[in-house]
Amino acid sequence: MAAVSLRLGDLVWGKLGRYPPWPGKIVNPPKDLKKPRGKKCFFVKFFGTEDHAWIKVEQLKPYHAHKEEMIKVNKGKRFQQAVDAVEEFLKKAKGKDQASSHNSSEEKNRRNSSEERGKQSAGEEKRKAGLSEGKLKKTTGEGKKRASSVSSERGSKSPLKRALDQSPRKRGRPPKDEKDLTIPESSTVKSVMTGTVAGFKWPPGVSEPAVCYQAITKKLKVCEEETGSTSIQAADSTAINGSITPTDKKIGFLGLGLMGSGIVSNLLKMGHTVTVWNRTAEKEGARLGRTPAEVVSTCDITFACVSDPKAAKDLVLGPSGVLQGIRPGKCYVDMSTVDADTVTELAQVIVSRGGRFLEAPVSGNQQLSNDGMLVILAAGDRGLYEDCSSCFQAMGKTSFFLGEVGNAAKMMLIVNMVQGSFMATIAEGLTLAQVTGQSQQTLLDILNQGQLASIFLDQKCQNILQGNFKPDFYLKYIQKDLRLAIALGDSVNHPTPMAAAANEVYKRAKALDQSDNDMSAVYRAYIH
Repeated sequence: MAAVSLRLGDLVWGKLGRYPPWPGKIVNPPKDLKKPRGKKCFFVKFFGTEDHAWIKVEQLKPYHAHKEEMIKVNKGKRFQQAVDAVEEFLKKAKGKDQASSHNSSEEKNRRNSSEERGKQSAGEEKRKAGLSEGKLKKTTGEGKKRASSVSSERGSKSPLKRALDQSPRKRGRPPKDEKDLTIPESSTVKSVMTGTVAGFKWPPGVSEPAVCYQAITKKLKVCEEETGSTSIQAADSTAINGSITPTDKKIGFLGLGLMGSGIVSNLLKMGHTVTVWNRTAEKEGARLGRTPAEVVSTCDITFACVSDPKAAKDLVLGPSGVLQGIRPGKCYVDMSTVDADTVTELAQVIVSRGGRFLEAPVSGNQQLSNDGMLVILAAGDRGLYEDCSSCFQAMGKTSFFLGEVGNAAKMMLIVNMVQGSFMATIAEGLTLAQVTGQSQQTLLDILNQGQLASIFLDQKCQNILQGNFKPDFYLKYIQKDLRLAIALGDSVNHPTPMAAAANEVYKRAKALDQSDNDMSAVYRAYIH
């Protein structure tokens, strides 16, 4: 886009990176969000979304001059809703201007009318006074009395003056209604956060969390801060587990999925103050923090837990992402299960801005997350690992520091590769028992008395026997981890035939629409 002359309040089309142009308005940035160094840029709030970002001036175009051009290029539903939001904004602004003009016109007419009446009254007074003075006075006393009366009348306030004094407020421009000049928000968060326009939504395939936020809010009180982020404090602010004292650092958390909700709940039970943001609000029943950048900029240590490498990158590098809130000393802890290349890239960009980075993927499931019994695998900044001590003790039963960035990602993929392969083997054994006329329950009883006995084995077999596949660990995520583990093996020429076979079974289950069920639903791949 060519450079243009713009100023605060202008409506524009803003383009960020590879994403399509989007309608927005140039606004003042939050006080704590500094302007990037380098080329000239403006802070733009985008219509129909919760996004705002610094946009280089050469990536901006005036809204009205390029409206038809942009509408021809973009046809998505979310895009059209954004354009509609602009038009609604303009309509309201025009209505205010007309109302202001109408009020000014009426005021002018009232003033002119009052002045005219004042002139007429004054002229009448002068005429009467002239007649009185022109007459012969019979006595000096009578003349003095008349003169006194006229003088008193002249000294009184004119009708115009009285009209002005009785006015309820000073004349001039009506007071500005700031509320009406803000960019309209969409009616529901769902309409904002789902759609077809990349860059202003979360990517397809990144699903909404299935855990209900009310499970957290029953135990907590949620306080809205002026920044728009959701600040949550434990209902009992003295809650401390044993001898563990919560850090006095401000904690942020991005992502309230199956794992994130339990982690946040346990941080709060330990007495931490946590500011949260989530990409969807529909299932949480709570207002989102404005952006990841805002949470990072207002907190000392920010944790994140999202679904896959793409979501992790978008969270950091996307519009109003984590990177925009990073300043020297800010800390970012990524708890997502991703590949080593992804986490290394994220570490590099965070550190390049003066931030501190730690990867800390977790081994466990929703129940272990809720119970504070996760196993945390950390790597990266050792000092940050130690700063997170009270947080890790709140959310897990143990933590491991594995050295340089990338090591925790590799270890986590190996752990989940073993778990996913084992789950597929369990499903295979149960179906083989069924087709050969053996009791599946008896098989479980035998396994529970042998060396393979474990909580994992018992729970997953119970899921299958009861036909209950409510997600405790999404099937689509264990398949993702198997795929990444196989790629890790390929990168070092190490064979992973067992994982590869298990991966094919999970892919079959996904084709049977089991992605959003628990990993134990892989059983259905064997019976269809």
